[in-house]
Amino acid sequence: MLTTALALLVAHLLADYPLQNSWIIANKKKPAAMGAHIGVVFLLTLLALRGEILPALTITVLHLGIDLIKTHIAPERLWAYVADQLAHVATIAAVLWFWPDLALLWPDATIWVQYLLAIGAGLILCVHAGGPAVGLLMQDFHMMPQQGLPEAGRMIGLLERALIFLMVLAGQPGGIGFLIAAKSVLRFDTASKDQKAGEYVIIGTLASFGWALLISFATLSLITFYGIAPTPS
Repeated sequence: MLTTALALLVAHLLADYPLQNSWIIANKKKPAAMGAHIGVVFLLTLLALRGEILPALTITVLHLGIDLIKTHIAPERLWAYVADQLAHVATIAAVLWFWPDLALLWPDATIWVQYLLAIGAGLILCVHAGGPAVGLLMQDFHMMPQQGLPEAGRMIGLLERALIFLMVLAGQPGGIGFLIAAKSVLRFDTASKDQKAGEYVIIGTLASFGWALLISFATLSLITFYGIAPTPS
């Protein structure tokens, strides 16, 4: 059951984040963009379920319903964003409960497969899902005018969350302190010249770090609880 659940979770996260490009996100209310996204969801879900069409279709239809609610009804708020992702996870759990035989789809899965799936899911949640979450948290604050490189802030966020994830999973969380110190030094000039800009940067940085730490330690706890960390032979 664990391998199937992890495979479905990775399929969902891949479809919702790395494989959902800017055109789909910007045009989600249009049938073409929504159809492209749902097509990716179905194909990845079908792969995760090793060709089991009916449960794959069920997850896809439920995914479509949740996305339509999010796109056309739900407000652009952090709580709605989190609720949307929790609803997708709930649909995966419901399908696994309704079709218990799906637990037998990966009889040849090794502990390495489970470990890599858990790491993959955690990494996507930490790095990619954290960006929209921090953005929604910050939307009530006045945005700073664009002064740096285009997309630089987004790239910095992706990199810092990826580094935090790697440090926690490698058992070196102390290195996060050096990361915070380095970013503080680099942002010192902005904070000292403009109080509002400095406060904006601090809130965004703490939110990004907090999200990364939460997901990283949750992933580590999952691996530890199920005992799926490979050991050297």
